[in-house]
Amino acid sequence: MENGKCNGGATAELPEIKFTKLFINGQFLDAVSGKTFETIDPRNGEVIAKIAAGDKEDIDLAVNAARHAFDHGPWPRMTGFERARIINKYTDLIEQNIEELAALDAVDGGKLFHVGKMNDIPAAAGHFRYYAGAADKIHGETLRMTRPSLFGYTLKEPIGVVGHIIPWNFPSIMFAMKVAPALAAGCTMVVKPAEQTPLSALFYAHLSKEAGFPDGVINVVTGFGSTAGAAISSHMDIDKVSFTGSTDVGRKIMQAAATSNLKKVSLELGGKSPLLIFDDADVNKAADLALLGCFYNKGEICVASSRVFVQEGIYDKVIAKMVEKAKDWTVGDPFDSTSRQGPQVDKRQYEKILSYIEHGKNEGATLLTGGNAIGDKGYFIEPTIFADVTEDMKIYKEEIFGPVMSLMKFKTIEEGIKCANNTKYGLAAGIVSQNVDVINTVSRSIRAGVIWVNCYFAFDLDSPYGGFKMSGNCRESGMDALDSYLQVKSIAMPLHNSPWM
Repeated sequence: MENGKCNGGATAELPEIKFTKLFINGQFLDAVSGKTFETIDPRNGEVIAKIAAGDKEDIDLAVNAARHAFDHGPWPRMTGFERARIINKYTDLIEQNIEELAALDAVDGGKLFHVGKMNDIPAAAGHFRYYAGAADKIHGETLRMTRPSLFGYTLKEPIGVVGHIIPWNFPSIMFAMKVAPALAAGCTMVVKPAEQTPLSALFYAHLSKEAGFPDGVINVVTGFGSTAGAAISSHMDIDKVSFTGSTDVGRKIMQAAATSNLKKVSLELGGKSPLLIFDDADVNKAADLALLGCFYNKGEICVASSRVFVQEGIYDKVIAKMVEKAKDWTVGDPFDSTSRQGPQVDKRQYEKILSYIEHGKNEGATLLTGGNAIGDKGYFIEPTIFADVTEDMKIYKEEIFGPVMSLMKFKTIEEGIKCANNTKYGLAAGIVSQNVDVINTVSRSIRAGVIWVNCYFAFDLDSPYGGFKMSGNCRESGMDALDSYLQVKSIAMPLHNSPWM
């Protein structure tokens, strides 16, 4: 970014849009109503394609297909080894189409194309490969019953039909994060991608057909949260809903589940994550981590370190370094390999972020850099840093989901911990320090599901990820995620004349 201008222009060639219809029971279909909606290119606000607008009737068709595939089809009855072979073939196909999938997420969601190729799509493939390896390792336990006349054991069985409602900020990774463990467990499913970014999910649906999944195992219904998403949440024949998104919507999903069939609900929700930088931190490294933590993926990430607390001894140095680096943070076309930040996902999110920036100015925070929209088309916003932020300000309390950082100062370790925990959220946190005692004390004191020490976004397939408090109730990744798609059945029978107890 130079003088408030975008690097590059919204001129990259669009990928070919091959799939725009609902994917139900192994076929691409128009919506029952015949309705469509427009998916928009955030680089310029232009229409990319018209997508089938699924509604309750379409969800019913998809659930019926998934229910038949679960109750009568081969998928849950295959051995784990057989399921793994198909999942691995699916992964191979994803890896063969990395460029096309990355391009779809770039044009649909404003995500950086080169990052998609290097990170998002390989990470999605990695999820499928990981859970393919787990599919044949699902087992219960033999129980040492307290009553010597009984023999008992447990089974772990697939929970049934799952509804996945995925967000728009990481369309490919979140598709894989939810679908992969459910497949390994033997579940069938209905996936509703976000209406802002439906294109890659439909491509994954196409690849699932090529991979050889039985019809009805994976169904993808595009549409709006208020219609298709609501139908999933309240459906009487769905056994579990997995949702990633806002806390407000998560609450509605729990209510719908409670008033329908008491289906299980996994929620990964909002965040307002703190990054604590202590006096012994390397200033340059701390500034890099703070910028990465807040501005990566244009700030559209639930674990963004949007509240940065710096100990007073190095506060001025860290501020100066961050402002210097932020001014060199290149905003531009996501197909330009020099861009570090693309456009916000859509006009609504763009305007929401700009309104928060105005709140910050009006409530008395000091704008250090950024704060403006860029260009006359598209949804580009400068990386923005506020100092002198207080806990009563909207930009301190509320999740912005954009490239807006709030900087605060603290004196003692105890004060830093108190500041970090002063939020209704508890998704993630970061600590920058060389003192192992400080690290241990702070990491054990912050109420958050993930703590990153001298790093940020240190996700790993084997590491469970999820939040405390109003950031949700589930754990994605690792074997914890697989367990969430299984249910335990206990079996007991009489034991007669056994020589062993």
